[in-house]
Amino acid sequence: MEAIIETNGLFKTFKLGMLDVEVLKDINVTIGKGEFVSIMGPSGSGKSTLLYLIGGLDKPTSGSIRIKGKELAVMKDKEQSIMRRRDIGFVFQFYNLIPNLNVEENVMLPVLLDGKKMKAYRSRLDEILEIVGLSDRRHHTPRELSGGQQQRVAIARALINEPDIILADEPIGNLDSKTGTEVMKLLQRINKEQGKTIVQVTHSREAAEYGNRTINVRDGKVS
Repeated sequence: MEAIIETNGLFKTFKLGMLDVEVLKDINVTIGKGEFVSIMGPSGSGKSTLLYLIGGLDKPTSGSIRIKGKELAVMKDKEQSIMRRRDIGFVFQFYNLIPNLNVEENVMLPVLLDGKKMKAYRSRLDEILEIVGLSDRRHHTPRELSGGQQQRVAIARALINEPDIILADEPIGNLDSKTGTEVMKLLQRINKEQGKTIVQVTHSREAAEYGNRTINVRDGKVS
């Protein structure tokens, strides 16, 4: 299987006053194209930090990260920004939607930020809203949607630029169990039908089982 994400000897240390706190210690992970991988671990284990490093939202203290064969450390900031917009879609626990934008506008935001013509993405928008089951909510604002619907908007936004990788940080952590199951089934379907590589961080064994492989993180180490 072709590797799409690779970390080698990854360390991350935070400063806490006069102390150096080692959050990640010698992380070596390879994720294949088309995999659905769950990163599991208790609170404070370093699992979210690992996800943010993979997504280029933070920088490691040492070690290397390769995305689609490209070494993040040698990329300029502009190159990394383009990669995050085009190659990676992000889904967060608290949705991160813009309150005064409707569903369509929230989903199309990455297209706008990437300087692309929105007209060229109208059919793609229709297709994605159909996939996430929100075709009839396209003109609603986030406050008019349930938590599950808001997360579906976030997933649609992550998909609009057709990235190869979706990174999800506790995607159902703010949802009830029934709604959470629906969202996990949606992610699983996107993985299987569209071949997207999905990496989710979760502390839930039930959520982890929707993936096809689990990476356990404890005390900053992969076990």
